[in-house]
Amino acid sequence: MCCRYYMEMSPELRPIIEEAGRSRLTARISDTLGRSLITEGEVRPTDIAPVIAPNRSGERAVFPMAWGFRLPRSSSPLVNAKVETAGAKPSFRESWERRRCVIPASHHFEWEHFVNTATGKTETGAKYRIRPKGAGVTWLAGLYRIEERSGIRIPVFTVLTREPGESIRFIHNRMPVILPGEAAEKWIRPDADPGQIIKEAITEMEFFRTGSFP
Repeated sequence: MCCRYYMEMSPELRPIIEEAGRSRLTARISDTLGRSLITEGEVRPTDIAPVIAPNRSGERAVFPMAWGFRLPRSSSPLVNAKVETAGAKPSFRESWERRRCVIPASHHFEWEHFVNTATGKTETGAKYRIRPKGAGVTWLAGLYRIEERSGIRIPVFTVLTREPGESIRFIHNRMPVILPGEAAEKWIRPDADPGQIIKEAITEMEFFRTGSFP
């Protein structure tokens, strides 16, 4: 699961954030929707954030995208897609095959989920900040598509999730698909095989309770 992540103006992320800020689409979204690009801090569903995807020439570029696919008759956006079924689901199939993106982050957040032995219900515990062990950047694998919002067409994204690595399994039963840098570059290519690239995903994480992250 992934419903929050964090960006900071690190040397690795600054050029990406600044490129998104220069996009004419960013200005258009701001003027039409009254929504500003998130350039630093916590990113939440429906926010507009920098996302890496190919341009019309197939070259790597950065775009402002809204977090969450919208579905008819649903008020809740689809902010996550299960990697195990995304290629078969009607909502994600075309994006899985041709429209893949990478969401740059410093780390992502997850809340501990556990079963209350007294009630048998699942409850929420501590909030953790999680990132790949020894890495300064978290490359989240995602899918994107184009949707119409208030009369303009804008790109929107969803984050792929998978079973968690052993080190963070106690926190939650899902985690985002996180790619190493080389795999992230391949992931966005329309002619790449997503099923093969997913095999390179990172599962060895380091985690910190909120307030103790270095």
